[in-house]
Amino acid sequence: MNISTFNAFKSRNYRLYFGGQSVSLIGTWMQKTAVSWVVYEQTHSNFMLGLTLFASLFPSFIFSFIGGVASDRYDRYKLLLVTQIASMVQAILMTVLIFSKHYEMWQIIALSALLGIINAFDVPARQSLVYEMVDNKEDLPNALALNSSMVNLSRLIGPGLAGLALEKLGDDVCFGLNAVSFIAVIGSLLMMKLPKYISKPHTKNIIGELQEGFAYIRQTPSIAYVLTMLALISLFVLPFSTLIPVYAKDIFHGTASTFGVIDSVIGLGAFSGAIFLASLKPGKNLRKILAINTLIFGAGLALFSHTTFYPAALIFATISGFGMMSQITISNTLIQTTVDPNMRGRVISFYAMAFFGMQPLGGLLIGTISQLIGTQNTVLFQGAIAVLIGCLSYRRLYRGEIKNIQRAKPVSELVLEKI
Repeated sequence: MNISTFNAFKSRNYRLYFGGQSVSLIGTWMQKTAVSWVVYEQTHSNFMLGLTLFASLFPSFIFSFIGGVASDRYDRYKLLLVTQIASMVQAILMTVLIFSKHYEMWQIIALSALLGIINAFDVPARQSLVYEMVDNKEDLPNALALNSSMVNLSRLIGPGLAGLALEKLGDDVCFGLNAVSFIAVIGSLLMMKLPKYISKPHTKNIIGELQEGFAYIRQTPSIAYVLTMLALISLFVLPFSTLIPVYAKDIFHGTASTFGVIDSVIGLGAFSGAIFLASLKPGKNLRKILAINTLIFGAGLALFSHTTFYPAALIFATISGFGMMSQITISNTLIQTTVDPNMRGRVISFYAMAFFGMQPLGGLLIGTISQLIGTQNTVLFQGAIAVLIGCLSYRRLYRGEIKNIQRAKPVSELVLEKI
């Protein structure tokens, strides 16, 4: 690992953000793990797992457009501060609900939906603000890769801690620790020193600005392709995570700790992938790496799907996590480094829609398919789709290279003629 892996830490605001968000995300993953376990333990239903994912993410699909416009129209810093406080309130309400021991599934689903609405405004503001936190804009790809490493290190630690807390301390402690963790990120935001926000005049209404963002994406094929690929992966492949409790409980005959361990090794693979991306030198062909890692993601899932030997399954889950990481990080990096600054919030809202919006629909789809063909066959099917998408991406890259060579050929011939 070279020193350039941590270039973004030269920026004070980014260091503060990274520290606070790291603590908060561990709590977030603890709550995600606890919600999945509580729902499956109470209902023993794959469909309910899918429905819970749908409830937590689909509101982001509906409201992310408005969140993107809000991020471009208003002070992103203040917007992020409000969403983090709102997330803390949601976590407190969830803790009180679970602590009372008298709750219905619809209440958990309703609070999950509330978090989805908050995230619709949080994600565009947070992702757009990272650009402003980094002093040297050449360090932006590094900052985005470090962001992903932070997310996945928390995914590595959070589920493991959640598994222990669920067994030793109880459901409510998991949710309570998440609520407390928001103090770190809110504190880090309050300590930042960002340039004074200058409001800009807005000649269009919200609908007009949404249409402007959509037109910009249509006119930028490179961004449109990245978003389409991410949307397909999010719809068909990423919802494999909703089936992990089934593997833990029914296939490996384990407990909440087993679930936590599987989720953690997926996080370990994803963390390794993020560090690999952060260590890349400038100028690397990210689109090629994205295609290769999509193939790795699919192969890992296919191998994991029917493995009943637990240690081997953990290895394949780690490989899947490594490949999965590129979908999120490289897609975000390609968008952030090429988008017009005035369109950043709106384009990121489309990114959030592709990533968060398609997953809940996929969760319902995968939950239904798994009831028909079985959990293991469903995950094998998801792996095959990832491999297919990776092959199509590689083919597109190859065709692009051939076209570039063909365009360059007449020029070289012209030079020879002059000689």
